[in-house]
Amino acid sequence: MMPKLKKIILVTATHHPYHNMWKKLAEEIANRHGAELEIRYEDYVFLIEHGDTDEYGMAWVPQILAEFDDGSIKVLLSQLPLNEALQPDPEKALSIMEEKIKKYEEQ
Repeated sequence: MMPKLKKIILVTATHHPYHNMWKKLAEEIANRHGAELEIRYEDYVFLIEHGDTDEYGMAWVPQILAEFDDGSIKVLLSQLPLNEALQPDPEKALSIMEEKIKKYEEQ
């Protein structure tokens, strides 16, 4: 049986300059898939376990992850893609997340 998206998890910090954009992205992707949305604040332990980390094993916020019904948790987005003007590109971010969800659900 193929894993099905169950929950979108946003780990963020309210002081982050793009916090509201990340929140909108997480809400949008959860709505598109009828998935539950969980927002965690500065939960670095969770991110070190499940998210992207740097070469020293340290995690950063924000990151958007997906929990599937088989219990697996995968990173959907850990960095905002930029457009030609080097501004965050929310449309590109959504398409990256859609691609990853599709890939994980087909595994």
